[in-house]
Amino acid sequence: MFGISPLGWVHTLGSLPAIPMALYMFARHGRIVPRSAAGGVYFVSMLAGAITAFFVAHQPVSYAIGALTLLFLLAGYGIDRMLGPMRIARYIETICLSVSAFLLMVPTVTEILRRVPDGHPLVTDLKSPLLLGAQGGLLAILLVGLTAQIIHLARRGKTAANRL
Repeated sequence: MFGISPLGWVHTLGSLPAIPMALYMFARHGRIVPRSAAGGVYFVSMLAGAITAFFVAHQPVSYAIGALTLLFLLAGYGIDRMLGPMRIARYIETICLSVSAFLLMVPTVTEILRRVPDGHPLVTDLKSPLLLGAQGGLLAILLVGLTAQIIHLARRGKTAANRL
C-alpha cells in the first residue's frame, strides 16, 4: 500500500506519535516540553523516526534531514543537563525542539503529497508548485512560531526578574 516497504511502515508508524504530541505541547505550552509525559513520547518517536530514516531513505537530502533531526533532538533534550536551569538553556531547548518538529514535518508533508491518493499522488515532481508551497508554508510556520516562542520566553523572563 502506498509503495511503502515493511521497514518503511516501521519508520512511519514509529515516528507518527511525535506529530500529535508536538501539536499538543505547542497548543498547551507554546513549545515542546521535554520533561513531560508528552515530551517523553515525542522523544522516543522522534528518535525511532530519525534512526530508521537512514534505512528507508532514497534521496541524499533524507540522510541530512535524519542527521539534523538527531542533532537538534539530542541538543534540545540534552541542553538542560549541560547548562542546568539557566535562562539561555530554555531558549536553546525551545529552538532546537521546534526545529526538530519542522524537520519531522517537511518529509511527512512531502511523502503524503507524493503518495496520496494511492496510485494517483497529488505530486509526482519534487519541484511541484504544490510541494514547494507546502514546504514554504512549513518554513513560514517555523519562523513565525520561533519568533512567538522567543518573545514569550523573553517576557516570561522579564516578569520573573521583576518579582525579585
